[in-house]
Amino acid sequence: MPWEELPWLALTLLGLVILGHLWFHFVEALLARAKRLLFGPPAPQVWHELPDEKEETDGP
Repeated sequence: MPWEELPWLALTLLGLVILGHLWFHFVEALLARAKRLLFGPPAPQVWHELPDEKEETDGP
């Protein structure tokens, strides 16, 4: 392979990688939209396992 073709090969591979990333994000967005339409919005996740706080009243 002549040295003059190497930059074109590198640009072609870079273009394929960029198109692959764009395609991946496009498909992921379509899947997320389909899931939201079919199953509704996801429930918010709780990131802690603390017990619920109870109000204490002053007793006798």
